[in-house]
Amino acid sequence: MILRSLIMAGSVAALPTLVLAQGTSHSGHSTPMQTQQSTDTPATKGYREANAKMHRNMDIPYTGDSDADFVRSMIPHHQGAIDMAKVALQNAKDEQVRKWATDVIREQEREIAEMQAWLKKKGVQ
Repeated sequence: MILRSLIMAGSVAALPTLVLAQGTSHSGHSTPMQTQQSTDTPATKGYREANAKMHRNMDIPYTGDSDADFVRSMIPHHQGAIDMAKVALQNAKDEQVRKWATDVIREQEREIAEMQAWLKKKGVQ
């Protein structure tokens, strides 16, 4: 009904916004519009689970300290990349993809450790 009203009102330009809004969580992070299928491969299930966990954990209470909020948000973002890379290592057949996944794990773990040390040094939870 909303789509029909928009089209009839000549507001087709608002259509992309409406479609995007339907796929956005309360935190403002984009969420996939498709639902899990029973035919999903183990890799797809793993990626979906890692992505959902990452977005849940990124939905932090913001403090107004832009530095701390960035770092606190990036830690679960990086952990999500690690979790997805682990799924890739379990399922990927291409050696280049396996190399990238290995590199992602190493670098994201390093950055998480640096960010946690920074938060501790600043006295931020």
